[in-house]
Amino acid sequence: MSQGIKAVLIVLAVIVGLGVMVFMWGMGQYNKVVAMDEQVNAQWAQVENQLKRRFDLIPNLVETTKGYAKHEKEIFENIANARKSYFQAQSVPEKVAAANGFESALSRLLMLQENYPDLKANESFMKLMDSLEGTENRIAVERKRYNDTVKILNTYRRTVVGKFIAAFAGVDAAEYFKIPEGQQEAPQVKFD
Repeated sequence: MSQGIKAVLIVLAVIVGLGVMVFMWGMGQYNKVVAMDEQVNAQWAQVENQLKRRFDLIPNLVETTKGYAKHEKEIFENIANARKSYFQAQSVPEKVAAANGFESALSRLLMLQENYPDLKANESFMKLMDSLEGTENRIAVERKRYNDTVKILNTYRRTVVGKFIAAFAGVDAAEYFKIPEGQQEAPQVKFD
């Protein structure tokens, strides 16, 4: 074999080797962004589990409260409408908006106990409030975990390589679960 043919074969082998390495690296990046997208979806599912738990507790809380506050019909209707809009929401942003609307309606319900001292003494109401408090804590934890995974995905998508790989994989930016303006502070609930 001549010296020129050997040189061409070596160059071709190096080019093929580099091509294989680049392909393997690209596959790894593709798999990475797909895994991040799946993690965001899994974390959102955890948030939804806790939100559903909250939505399942609320009808019992509403029924307990109705006996004491029969003329507070608007509050109960707002809660029912907010709950309904959550379950009708199709996308994560719509569900986030509905959950935030529900939190607003719920805070008004929780403020009722200030106007109805007998309600504070009701054992069923107190048990439901304890369950709701635990659920709200779980929601906060899952919301943070979800937002952490969204941050990882969105940060990757903003890198030079990540932008192209995510577009190729069809992975869009995820939305954070933000608390709307004016609702950053929890309502004051006092049991004294």
